[in-house]
Amino acid sequence: MKTVFMFPGQGSQEVGMGQDLANASKDIAAIYSKANDIVGYDLAKICFEGPQEELNKTDKSQPAIFVTTVVCLKAIALGLVGEGLKDVKPDYLAGLSLGEYSALYASGVIDFESALKLVSVRGESMQAAAESRKGTMVSILGIDEAAAWDLANAVLAQNIVEDDGLETILAPVNFNCPGQIVFSGSLNACLKAAEISTEFGASRAIPLAVAGAFHTSMMRDAAQRLQGAIATCKFGAFDMPVVANVDGKVYGSSDEIESKLMDQLVNPVRWQQSMEWLLDASVERFVEIGPKRVLTGLLKKTSRAQKKKVETVTINGLS
Repeated sequence: MKTVFMFPGQGSQEVGMGQDLANASKDIAAIYSKANDIVGYDLAKICFEGPQEELNKTDKSQPAIFVTTVVCLKAIALGLVGEGLKDVKPDYLAGLSLGEYSALYASGVIDFESALKLVSVRGESMQAAAESRKGTMVSILGIDEAAAWDLANAVLAQNIVEDDGLETILAPVNFNCPGQIVFSGSLNACLKAAEISTEFGASRAIPLAVAGAFHTSMMRDAAQRLQGAIATCKFGAFDMPVVANVDGKVYGSSDEIESKLMDQLVNPVRWQQSMEWLLDASVERFVEIGPKRVLTGLLKKTSRAQKKKVETVTINGLS
């Protein structure tokens, strides 16, 4: 049975994540301890105790989620969780946005310390970009990609004035699954998109509690800072293939890592396309590794649309 390990992105964080695994294993507790030393603050305490407001900050949530996915991988390797998965080498790896860094780590192309430092820079630079200009995101349900672009273009054609007087920005940026597309951009543009979305066939619009307009040009400064950090990294060869967010295709070589991670910050995440690629590659078992079960829910909608049966497993703690 072909298997993919998939890793969640920002938004999956929850207070208490990883704590039961750390309590169960000294090896896992040591991962959190090492992470604390790398980032220079008590990341483990934020994961275990919160408060939620602190954990939700982009500069904290991203390293917290990454480290917890690594911990869950270690728990599988130790046989603590995931019956039958201990000796499984997945055929593919994939991660949603931030989760792609977990996938790259799991592939053996980058070591833990280097990956965590990259994730920390990513989170800090995205937080800074969000603070420099306020933006937001809104989930639009019930429309397809063509309608999503029509909606975005219709909003931009209205010459909306933003409160800060700066450029109006709006784009569909997260193609999560059939019927769920997330828009990102400047505040008034997102509000207008939500307001008129039913005119384009949407069933519902849900504003998201996020720090900024992720995956748009408003993250350009963050991408430039991330590029500097990536340039200091040494990437090895892939032990397992990784499906990239920006195009839903497998990395050809480690030479593509810098450009694809840079593109990911300012361009749409094509998660639905990534899952469709895996389904077409005859993957039958999808193992979600990390807090919550967001990716499993998205996959089920995609697999139903493709009329393909899949087995799903979630690994986020001892239970």
